[in-house]
Amino acid sequence: MVSLSWRTAVTAAFASVASAQTWTACNPTQRTDCPPNTALGMAIDVDFTQGAVNSFNAYGGTPSYSRNDGVSFTVAKSGDSPQLTSVFYIMFGRVELTMKAAPGAGIVSSLVLQSDDLDEIDFEWLGADNTYVQTNFFYQGKTATYDRGQFNPAPNSQGQFVKYTIDWTSERINWYVGGTLVRQLTVNDAGGQYPQTPMQVKFGAWSGGDSANSPGTIQWAMGPTDYSKGPFSMVVQSVMVSDYSTGKSYRYGDTSGTWQSIIAEGGQVNGNLGKAGTVTVTASAVAATNTGSSGGSVPVGGIGGSSNGGSSGGTNTHGSIPAGWVMKPNGKIVPVGAASAMMRPPQGLLVATSLVTVALAAFVGCLV
Repeated sequence: MVSLSWRTAVTAAFASVASAQTWTACNPTQRTDCPPNTALGMAIDVDFTQGAVNSFNAYGGTPSYSRNDGVSFTVAKSGDSPQLTSVFYIMFGRVELTMKAAPGAGIVSSLVLQSDDLDEIDFEWLGADNTYVQTNFFYQGKTATYDRGQFNPAPNSQGQFVKYTIDWTSERINWYVGGTLVRQLTVNDAGGQYPQTPMQVKFGAWSGGDSANSPGTIQWAMGPTDYSKGPFSMVVQSVMVSDYSTGKSYRYGDTSGTWQSIIAEGGQVNGNLGKAGTVTVTASAVAATNTGSSGGSVPVGGIGGSSNGGSSGGTNTHGSIPAGWVMKPNGKIVPVGAASAMMRPPQGLLVATSLVTVALAAFVGCLV
């Protein structure tokens, strides 16, 4: 266990992370030609013990799947930073991740919500500490100060599966550990730095303690990392994502980066508010094209990875739901009409069933 005084020192070390980088393919607060973000517009509940789903893309490594535990994100060597990133965005919403954090000094497990204009909401677990989780937020990538992070109780985070929840509205953000509210941030608390634009969902593991990272990042991650003691794995059983808005896509109406400027094409901002966890299709998330942003190095961007150049940063993420396809409540993207077709027996089976019924009727008639 790490002392609270050590945590205070680590929090102070944020200010020395001068090499922190975030990156976005097109920042809507700086340009007016950015493509819209694909909207989830509904709720999905993904069980990773059933395998991968195509609503999340893998970057930075190859996650592995198991029917017993779900999806594992393993850091075995320098440069490993496996993560899953959603092809969709949510405009306010709720994310529930049931997981075990990765152990190991310098190893970081992350759940990150991040927008194209670099708003961000985080959970981050440090492998050297099995008792606390860090919660954090950023607004438009501004990193003049690193006083937003808090350490919140998360006992035995590496030894058991725990559900961690981010519940985000236009008025407040709640962070939960195992159903217990551990932190709340209101708009007034944020002092003009409140995250409020459409966000992708990202989660995975990386080595903040890698020798290629800056001294501030290594100190923050409680490193350095000793890879000979690995491999180190974060394991996720399931994720539930509920979008509090509806529509096919979210578009920035201007460069202000305020939630009131966001336009929900084919739907309404806050159109699903109050329906967290209700796995019901309220809008078909189809036919939008987007280019997502990437996570950067700690503490902004959440999931990072060491590069040959010695800087820390995430992977450029791209993804959208193709035209003519639709999201199912289990997180799988299928052709329009496939969901209902999958519920119908194949035509051959219907014919065979009819023949069996006729044969049984004839047999019963003979007995009579």
